[in-house]
Amino acid sequence: MKLWSKESTNTSQLVETFTVGRDKEFDILLAKYDVQGSIAHVRMLGEVGLMTKEEADTAVKGLEEIAADIEHGRFAIEEGIEDVHSQVEFILTQRIGDAGKKIHSGRSRNDQVAVDIKLYLRAEVLAVKEEVKQSFDLLIAQSEKFKDHLLPGYTHLQIAMPSSFGLWLGAYAESLTDDMELLAAAYQVANKNPLGSGAGYGSSFPLNRKRTTELLGFKTLNWNSVYAQMSRGKTEKVIATALAGIAGTIGRLAMDACLYINQNFGFISFPNELTTGSSIMPHKKNPDVFELIRAKCNRIQSVPNELTLLLANLPSGYHRDLQLTKEILFPAIEELKACLQMTRLMLDNLSVKSNILDDEKYKYLFSVEAVNELVNKGVPFREAYKQVGNQIEKGEFSFDYKKQLVHVHEGSIGNLCNREITGVMDRVLEKFS
Repeated sequence: MKLWSKESTNTSQLVETFTVGRDKEFDILLAKYDVQGSIAHVRMLGEVGLMTKEEADTAVKGLEEIAADIEHGRFAIEEGIEDVHSQVEFILTQRIGDAGKKIHSGRSRNDQVAVDIKLYLRAEVLAVKEEVKQSFDLLIAQSEKFKDHLLPGYTHLQIAMPSSFGLWLGAYAESLTDDMELLAAAYQVANKNPLGSGAGYGSSFPLNRKRTTELLGFKTLNWNSVYAQMSRGKTEKVIATALAGIAGTIGRLAMDACLYINQNFGFISFPNELTTGSSIMPHKKNPDVFELIRAKCNRIQSVPNELTLLLANLPSGYHRDLQLTKEILFPAIEELKACLQMTRLMLDNLSVKSNILDDEKYKYLFSVEAVNELVNKGVPFREAYKQVGNQIEKGEFSFDYKKQLVHVHEGSIGNLCNREITGVMDRVLEKFS
């Protein structure tokens, strides 16, 4: 069954298979939102006189029953039915009769799928927000827990200056605050109602778009009916960009973990059950979880580019190309949530090595401390730098690097500013209200 079918229409099976593609697979994810959109639309139709009050009430009750079926896993798109919109309307008409045939008045599948996707993406952005917030909280907690455990800092992958596990973990926590800024902006873009734009050019019916916006809990609506359709694809790309930022942070943390668990570093470890072995090397404890997080996050970071290429040469109006945004973005959302969950599992079971910097090979980490000590005694910085550099070149560098480091400025080893970073996150979270 097709909403657009006519008696004279006989679509080739090859064409139908090709054009439908994987759409039914992703339409199942939209089913609950399709019903939500239909309930709001039907209520509005009853209020403006395009359905009687009795018809609207009956349709809403029938739609609520379908929503319950979806919730309990009793909903499927049957063979021969094109999409979720057709399936919902078909079931409703079977249950309540001709009143079910009226619910499409003033709608096109274009604005119907647009509102479904906006509702789905809005909910998924909030779900990702919660995953990020939990990950942020754990990073801050672990930063505080391990703040007194020193760690070598690197630039160019060369030994650089003293760091700490607290500073390292706190850096990724603060990175997530910037990522959340992008996610909050994406949420605002998704939180606009396209319903009532029809096929992109409005309707001669006296639709009340402000009312459906209110009923669906959107902050506002896409005012221009043409842009309401053009926002499809653009909304997905904006959200994909925000997801890519989060993936960039988590993927980089995963790369650090892969290095630090390596025996040549040996800074961190995890329980045996969270690592994997080798089929021939009995000593192996591989960081497969972090390697897959890294790979998946790299793939998620490619999604905005894929959507850009999909949308690049489209003119205004609706085009079937937009169907493919679902199979590009929807799996990426699920993968990112899984990556965040697995990152928390690993970090929650993190063990760190103590007294790492006692090893003689890390003594040059303290060359800057030696320079600064001379500066504090009145030696000009350039001269102090030269003196210490010459000592290193001659193999004569000696510095009591085991003594207590004194770093007090904001964001340093001795002043992590985790409370301030948490305050930044709290202010960003308010933008989702």
